[in-house]
Amino acid sequence: MKAKEHIIKEIMPGSIAEEFELEPGDILLKINGNEIEDVFDYQFFVEDEYIEVLIRKPDGEEWLLEIEKDPDEDLGIVFENGLMGDYKSCCNKCMFCFIDQMPKGMRETLYFKDDDSRLSFLQGNYITLTNMSDRDIDRIIKYNLGPINISVHTTNPELRCKMLKNRFAGEALKKIKRLYEAGIEMNGQVVLCKDVNDKDELKRTIEELEEYAPVMRSVSVVPAGLTKYRDGLYPLESFEKEDAIEVIDLIESYQKGFFDRHGLHFIHASDEWYILAGRDFPEEDRYDGYIQLENGVGMMRLLWNEFIEAYNAIDIDSGKYEFEVSIATGVLAYDMIKKMSDMLGEKISGLKIHCYKIINHFFGEKITVSGLITGTDLIEQLKEKELGSRLLLPNNILRSGEDVFLDDYTLKEVSEAIGTEIVITPSDGKGFVDSVLGMYDGKQRTENGNFVYIDAYQ
Repeated sequence: MKAKEHIIKEIMPGSIAEEFELEPGDILLKINGNEIEDVFDYQFFVEDEYIEVLIRKPDGEEWLLEIEKDPDEDLGIVFENGLMGDYKSCCNKCMFCFIDQMPKGMRETLYFKDDDSRLSFLQGNYITLTNMSDRDIDRIIKYNLGPINISVHTTNPELRCKMLKNRFAGEALKKIKRLYEAGIEMNGQVVLCKDVNDKDELKRTIEELEEYAPVMRSVSVVPAGLTKYRDGLYPLESFEKEDAIEVIDLIESYQKGFFDRHGLHFIHASDEWYILAGRDFPEEDRYDGYIQLENGVGMMRLLWNEFIEAYNAIDIDSGKYEFEVSIATGVLAYDMIKKMSDMLGEKISGLKIHCYKIINHFFGEKITVSGLITGTDLIEQLKEKELGSRLLLPNNILRSGEDVFLDDYTLKEVSEAIGTEIVITPSDGKGFVDSVLGMYDGKQRTENGNFVYIDAYQ
C-alpha cells in the first residue's frame, strides 16, 4: 500500500516550519521514519524534543530535517486535510438525529453526519463509538489521547441498538470499559427522548456510568431537539414543564453522593431543563469547572456571573452618552438576555435597548437555541422593528469563521434587509456589556456615528 502523503496548506509565521524554509505545497512523508496515517500519528510523533522530518518538495527533491525543539512545541504546519485522513461518516440512524430533521435544499455540507473520533479530540465533538475498530481504540490508548467525548444515550444495550438503529450499538458500549481501564479521560452525553430512555432507563444509565467515574469526568443530559420536519421519523414527543422538573429532581438526587465519592457532581442537566422547569440555575461550584459548557451545561450561569462582574465595574457618566441599540436572541436565552439588557438600561440613563425574541419558524417553534436562528427569521421578524444604530447577535449564530447564516443568507444581506448594522458579540458576559456599549475598539458609538473614547470600567 502506498504511504500517505500530506500536503502542506499553510506555514505559521515565526514557526519552526518557517525557520526550516518549508512552504505551502510541500509534502510531509515521514516523521522519525514512521509513516503518518493521520493527525493522531502526527501529534504523537511531533511531541519529541528531537525529530527527523522527511519532506518532499514540489520538484521531487526530498529533505530530511533534523529538528531540536522544546517538548510539545508545534511545528507550525497547517495541512490541506485537517484530519490528515478521510472523514468518517456516521453509520447510525438515530431516532433523534437533527440532520434527518432538516428541510431539503440546504447546502450539501449541512447533511454530512460525522462520527469521527479525531474530531472528538480536536473539536470536542461527541461520538457513538459504533464505527471505531479495536485498532482505533488501541491507538487512542497507545497515544494516551483525551478527553474523548462519548454519546452514550443509554447503557441498556438493546435500547441503544433501537435508539441508534444500529445492531452493533450495544456492543460498542464495551469500548467505554476499555478506555476506562486504560485511564483515558472521558465525558459522556445522554440525548433524552421522552418515553424512550428517560425515567427508569435514565436512572439505570446514571448508576451504571458511575462505574467509570472519575475517569469519566462528567455526563450531560440534554433534551432531543425536534424540528417540524419529522415526517416518516420515529414519533418523538416534546418534554413539558412537569417532565423537566422530574429530570432535574432525578439528576440532582445523585449529585451530592457522586461528589462525596468522586469529588465530582458527575451528572448534569443542561440549561434547557432549568428554563423549561422554571427553576433557578445551580450555583457555580455544582458545574465542576464547567466541563460541559459547550454542551449547554452551565452556559447561562457562567454568562450571568460574568455579566454581573462587568456590570458592577461600569463607571461612566451615563448622562453624557445617548445611544440606541437592539439585541436579538432565541427563545431559550431571551429572559436572561432581557434581564441583562434592562439592568444596563436602568444603570445608563442615555442607553435605550430593544431586546427581541426570535421565534424559529424555519426549523419549527420547538427549536429555541440562538445557534439555529436563520437569516430568514431575522429578516421576517425584525424588518419593521426599532433597531437603533446596530443589532447585536450572538457569535454562535453564524457558520464558524464565516459571515453566513444556516440558510445561506450573508451578514451583509440581512443587515441591508433590516436597515441597520449588525455586530456579532462574544458569548461571555463582559463581551455582552462591551458590545452594548460599543467598546470593541475602546470607543463608544453614538447615534450620529461619531466615536467618543470612554473608559466604561473602574
